[in-house]
Amino acid sequence: MGAGALVLSLGLPTAAQEEPLKFGADAMPHGWQDDPRIFVAIDPDGTVTVTVHRSEMGQGVRTSIAMAVADELDADWARVRVAQAPGDEPTFGNQDTDGSRSLRHFFHPMRRAGAAARQMLREAAAAEWGVPVDEVTAENHILAHAASGQQAGYGDMATRAAGGQVPARESLTLKSPDQFRYIGRDDIGLIDNPAIVTGGTVYGIDAKADGMLFAVIARPPVIGGRVASHDATAALEMPGVERVVVIDPPPQPSEFQPLGGVAVIATNTWAAMRGREALVIEWDNGDHGAYDSEAFRGELEQAARSTDGAVVRNQGDALTALQEAPRRSEAEYYIPHLAQAPMEPPSALAMIRDGKCEVWACVQAPQVTRVRVAEKLGLDPKDVTVNVTLLGGGFGRKSKPDFVLEAAVLSREMDGRPVKVTWTREDDLHHSFYHTVSVEHLQAGLDQDGRPVAWLHRTAAPTIGSIFAPDPMQKLPFELGMGLTNMPLDIPNVRAENPQAQAHTRIGWYRSVSNIPHAFAIQSFIAELAHEAGRDHRDYLLEVIGPARKIDPTEQGDVWNYGEDPARYPIDTGRLRRVIETASDAAGWGKEMPARSGLGLAAHYSFVSYVAVAAEVEVGEDGNVRVPVVHIAIDCGPHVNPDRIRSQMEGAVIMGTGQALMSQITFAEGRAQQDNFDSYLVPRMDSSPREIHVHLVGGEDPDQPLGGVGEPGLPPVTPAIVNAIFAATGQRIRRLPVGNQLTS
Repeated sequence: MGAGALVLSLGLPTAAQEEPLKFGADAMPHGWQDDPRIFVAIDPDGTVTVTVHRSEMGQGVRTSIAMAVADELDADWARVRVAQAPGDEPTFGNQDTDGSRSLRHFFHPMRRAGAAARQMLREAAAAEWGVPVDEVTAENHILAHAASGQQAGYGDMATRAAGGQVPARESLTLKSPDQFRYIGRDDIGLIDNPAIVTGGTVYGIDAKADGMLFAVIARPPVIGGRVASHDATAALEMPGVERVVVIDPPPQPSEFQPLGGVAVIATNTWAAMRGREALVIEWDNGDHGAYDSEAFRGELEQAARSTDGAVVRNQGDALTALQEAPRRSEAEYYIPHLAQAPMEPPSALAMIRDGKCEVWACVQAPQVTRVRVAEKLGLDPKDVTVNVTLLGGGFGRKSKPDFVLEAAVLSREMDGRPVKVTWTREDDLHHSFYHTVSVEHLQAGLDQDGRPVAWLHRTAAPTIGSIFAPDPMQKLPFELGMGLTNMPLDIPNVRAENPQAQAHTRIGWYRSVSNIPHAFAIQSFIAELAHEAGRDHRDYLLEVIGPARKIDPTEQGDVWNYGEDPARYPIDTGRLRRVIETASDAAGWGKEMPARSGLGLAAHYSFVSYVAVAAEVEVGEDGNVRVPVVHIAIDCGPHVNPDRIRSQMEGAVIMGTGQALMSQITFAEGRAQQDNFDSYLVPRMDSSPREIHVHLVGGEDPDQPLGGVGEPGLPPVTPAIVNAIFAATGQRIRRLPVGNQLTS
């Protein structure tokens, strides 16, 4: 993957594997750390500061990591604070906040850091008092020796403890679940809430520096385009505009590099925006100026119907079984491009001083940002400081630091003065790293009872790999392992194929990534097969999943398994069945529904967690769809922070509702057609589900490995809604979004 290896280092096995495979955090760049001296500081007044090295974008990671540390430290939560780590993976371990793995990878290291700090405090107190360490207790910020009656606060022993040895990992005694004070509690709340509601937080768009300049950029409207000519005369006459700078476009593929264009630098953002409006630019659109997403849909459909795609899973003999089956069924599903569209658009501040660069930015990948800024400016990464602000949403967009590189380049152009680059909503929608467009073609061979005995799935979609390497026409293993090669249905003959598809715009991570089209297609198709067989959808889905069993995903052709050890993280169909039963029972599955109302169901395994959704819809005579009630059940293993699990599931339901009903990015003449939230539609209050009920399943076994939470709630939402639409109207939705299809 060349330049992309830094980000796409996913622990994939190679044909000639000489060393033992690494999984989880061990397989990530720079691995993990659990040294309490890195993550825990205690002031003389007893204030505990936990340094959090993952990016906070609403998922609550600053709270959850602090909870893990504070619990094992046995600290008083009211005296716990958090600090945000800068981008520095050699010190803090991997910092990529993506893949729903922050707690999955760091829950236990952070517990060990807290436990080690507690042990160091006990040892310091024992040495101070001249008593055996085994007789010293540490509880709720108090160190005590019962026999002598001596007590001290954590702050009293902090300096002495900091000079001690860090205990060996194997010597640490972690708490049992019945001893937890914070882990698993539902009433902690976000540690940043007071600062958020009083305006005391700093997001990327809030960053300030003395003497700061402000910049906006006119970027090529077509990927790979460049400035043919420009006239900045009128822009430079605008009050407040100080300079106009041409940024050369990078060679393609461009990874996370800026798109290029013409930057307007001014004394305030409004002046920069007015100056940009006054620019006269003629663009050379390059190779993708003819990209039309509707025409491209036809190309993808043709590819998905062809028989020359790469075979990525081949179990049994699906082609023969399809031909010999008593009945056959087929369907095709389409998902358009989607934009992450976080409420806070990309924004970054950079300044260069004494041969060093410092940036403040809302990034999900601070170490990647650090390295790319260093490369861009010709600096040693040690001379680049990336201060990570809070993120007003991310969803994968802020894993790509192109906007930070823009700020760094413009600071260099202004002799190191601080320059803040702000993206408008229009910039964000026109120049995103979009979720891929996709056509999913499915065929099933059915026995006399309507049960599938053969299954063929062809997926045609441009790959994320297209931003890293020239012309990769097929999906990468991690994209295929998102519900395609690791599909856990109990069908004897399964074949998955991946035809070629060219990318005509930047493709990037979007919350849940390729699970979205795969889940939409598979879960919709199962509902269609159930209807054809005259079967209840839930009963049919459970039957097709089959009995409770544990599946090694590598035996199905999935070499990724979300980077986790398949022996530790097999696919457990018993857990999948349980979330289906939980969500559907809670929704009153089988109840009589009013006219033009329906109940739909879908389930999906992703990011080593299990989620099912039962959605209720109402379809008006005008074709308008309302979603009054949604039940969503998740089994993500142990529940570290139940409040945040619920919040993530609620957000997934709202986001999935938008994907189902209204959200899409379309292209004409190479340009994204949506400008703002008047055309890139997302659910508002009146179109969001009125009730969202979250059901936390499992978690009884504290030794069970943790699953992901941030992303797995999203994939089953859309198919549950469209299945409910069919139950309400008898009309199938195979193309997203629903839009006005129900009125035609």
